[in-house]
Amino acid sequence: MLEVNDIAVIRGERVVIGGLSFKVGAGEAMVLVGPNGSGKSTLLRVLAGLGRIEAGRVLWDRVDALADRATHGLRVGYVGHQDAVKPGLSASENLGRGAGPALLAVGLSHLADLPARMLSAGQKRRLALARLVLRAAPLWLLDEPTLGVDTANVARFGDMLAAHRAAGGMVIAATHLPLPLPGARELALG
Repeated sequence: MLEVNDIAVIRGERVVIGGLSFKVGAGEAMVLVGPNGSGKSTLLRVLAGLGRIEAGRVLWDRVDALADRATHGLRVGYVGHQDAVKPGLSASENLGRGAGPALLAVGLSHLADLPARMLSAGQKRRLALARLVLRAAPLWLLDEPTLGVDTANVARFGDMLAAHRAAGGMVIAATHLPLPLPGARELALG
C-alpha cells in the first residue's frame, strides 16, 4: 500500500502541494485532476522518487518509501510528459529485451523495426507506455498517458490498466481527459 501523509512540496518560494494525504491499495486507482500548474505532475514526480518533499512522509507498506530511492524505483513504473524515446533506435530497440509482448500490448508489433523518429506522436506515446509491460512494478504513475493516443488504442490501454489492477497493481494518473479506469477515485488538486 502507498500512503501519503501530510506532504508539502515547495517549488521556488511557492507551496505547490500542502498538507496532502491519501492512500492507494492493491488493485486501486486514483485520478489526479486540476488546472495546469496545480501540482499534478509534481506529485507524480515526488511519488516516483524524483522530487523532494519539504514535510510529511510517503510510505510503502508503512515504511518510508523515499529513504531508499533505488529500491523504491523498482516498485514504480513512471511515464512522464516526455516519452523518453530515442529517435535513432527502432521501436524494438527502444524497449530492449522482451520488446515483442510489450509492442503487442500497445499495438505496435507491425512497427517493431521502424526507427522511432518515424513514429507519430501517438505511436511514440504508446511506445513509452509499452515500458510498463516490461516491468513488474506494482505502482504505475502516469502523467497524461493518453495524450495524442487515438480512441481504439485508449481502449487497448484500458485493457492494460485493468490487467495491472486485477493482478493487484496500483495506478495514479494525472489527466485532463477521461481515462479507462472504472472505479478510480478522484483527487482534485489546486
